[in-house]
Amino acid sequence: MDASSNGHLVGRCCFGYYALVQYIPEPLGAFLNELRAELVPGCKLRAHVTLLPPRQLKACDDQLIDDLAPKVNALSPFEVTAGEVQLFPGTNVIYLELADGRKAMEQYHEELSGGLMAYDEPFPFHPHITLAQELRPELVAEKLEFARRRWAEYRGSRSFTVNHMVFVRNISPTRWDTLSEHELMKPTLLRTA
Repeated sequence: MDASSNGHLVGRCCFGYYALVQYIPEPLGAFLNELRAELVPGCKLRAHVTLLPPRQLKACDDQLIDDLAPKVNALSPFEVTAGEVQLFPGTNVIYLELADGRKAMEQYHEELSGGLMAYDEPFPFHPHITLAQELRPELVAEKLEFARRRWAEYRGSRSFTVNHMVFVRNISPTRWDTLSEHELMKPTLLRTA
């Protein structure tokens, strides 16, 4: 919080890039973090699924959190299963397709994208788990084959529950700071008889 000229505290207004993600839990998350570092040495970004892709927003952090929180609190947890290693040809991003959970992610993305979170996204929303990006073109085929081989070797569960969303702000190309965290709760049934 910063002090305004009249002595009142006001929320930080950074007018930057924001996203809503869930980091992938262990043990799958640890394997994917390691794979990301193998594909792009020095990569420190954690494996995650994204419900609101990076978007430039023009509101104070507190306003954005206040806009987002009731929308997220209305959502229920759902299961996601990672599928096959794929490539976005236009951007050479190597990623894991979602075998299960894609429809729920698309629906939640639609529900969360209004109000202060509205943004004209440059690409259609395509739920996935990024493994590598910003690769030199001559390395893409080799890295894609390596990712497919390593993913085939993984013997743990490929499923996890989306139930803990993290609202983040971009600080630098390799750093996202947490602004708020939101637990998705299972709906409770009221007994009426």
